[in-house]
Amino acid sequence: GKEVILVQTFSENISDELMEVILAANTAKELGARKVHLIAPYFPYLRQDKRFNPGEAVSQYIIAGLIDRCSDSITIIDPHLHRTKSIKDVFRIKSKKLSANKLIAEYIKKNFKEPVLVGPDVESYKWAQNVAEMIGAESYIYRKKRYSSHKVKVKLHKKIDIKNRNVVIVDDIISTGHTMLETIKSLQKKKPKSISCVCVHGLFIGNILKQLKKKKVKIVSTNTIPSRFSKIDVSGLIAEELKKW
Repeated sequence: GKEVILVQTFSENISDELMEVILAANTAKELGARKVHLIAPYFPYLRQDKRFNPGEAVSQYIIAGLIDRCSDSITIIDPHLHRTKSIKDVFRIKSKKLSANKLIAEYIKKNFKEPVLVGPDVESYKWAQNVAEMIGAESYIYRKKRYSSHKVKVKLHKKIDIKNRNVVIVDDIISTGHTMLETIKSLQKKKPKSISCVCVHGLFIGNILKQLKKKKVKIVSTNTIPSRFSKIDVSGLIAEELKKW
C-alpha cells in the first residue's frame, strides 16, 4: 500500500543498472506497492530516436517501453532529446523533466567574472542562452555540421570579441566531446583569458578528458553522473520536487 521511489543515476554499467531498476520496480509491485516512481538524474538510451542505418534499434522507445511497464512515473534532469520535442512524447507513464540551469547559472555567477557564454551547437541554446539570461551575460551559439559520429565542424555566424575574457561553454552533455573540441579550437584563435566547459551530464567517453586537458580548459559538471568534475549538486533540486508530491 506504499508509494516507492527508486533513485538511480545511470553512470557506470548502464545496462546492468537498467536491469536492477526493472527488477526492483517489478518486485516492489509484486510485494504490494501502490505506486512505483523512478527518479533518474541521468537516463540513458534516449539519444537514438530514429533508425539512422538499416537494422539499428531505436533505443529511445524500446527502453521507454520497459520503464512504462514497471513504473508509474519517471523524473529526469535535462533529458538528452533531439528530434523528440518533449519527454511526454517518450513515455506513456507520467513523466517530469527537471532542469539544472538555475544551479549552473548560480555556479557560473559565483566563479566567473563577467563571463561570455557559448553553446557549441544549436541544440545547446536551451542551456547556454537560458543560463546567460539568468545571470545577465552575453551568449553566442555555434552552428554544427556533422560528417560522421567522430567528425564535426562548427562555425560562428556572428563576430564576437572575447579577447582576454572568460569564456564558458555550456551544454547539457559531454560525451565523446568532438563538438566541444571543435568549439574550443575555434575560440582559442580569438585569444580569450580562459575557457571552461560546464555541462549537466559528464559522460566523458573515450579519451575526451585527456584531449580537454591538453587544451588547458576547466571542466565542471553536475553530479547527475558522479565524477571528480561534479562541482554542482542536484540533490536539492530533486528534494524540492519531491516536496511537491
